[in-house]
Amino acid sequence: MKKDIKIPEVTNVFMAVVKEYNNEFKCDDWNAYIINNKEVDLEMILIVSKGYDENTLAETSLLRHKIEKLPAQSFAKVELMHEDVLKLANFFNVTFFEGNTMFDKKFLFKKGSIKESALRTIPLLNKRGILLK
Repeated sequence: MKKDIKIPEVTNVFMAVVKEYNNEFKCDDWNAYIINNKEVDLEMILIVSKGYDENTLAETSLLRHKIEKLPAQSFAKVELMHEDVLKLANFFNVTFFEGNTMFDKKFLFKKGSIKESALRTIPLLNKRGILLK
């Protein structure tokens, strides 16, 4: 029965980790964003995130986020990422509905991949960060 469930491939939905200045606290923060580069709105977006290191068995708590609606050609901030978490592998499991169809995709920022030297301009955000497709 499980084999009969078809979940289509996700396209034009991305995760990004961005380094940006926080005016309130006068420091640089790392934030995770979800980007909807589709021509349609996404609904009932559920994002589960966790950081881990298999070698040291270090891991963060499992975080869950919900976004009711993400309009076409837009983005939303998902979470602030503490500096210590950047040393770990970080995954984001994203599930959402496009119309009546459910989609699911896992994004993995490998250990050590979130760093200053990897920053690139992310067009829709118009900020510098690391983008996963």
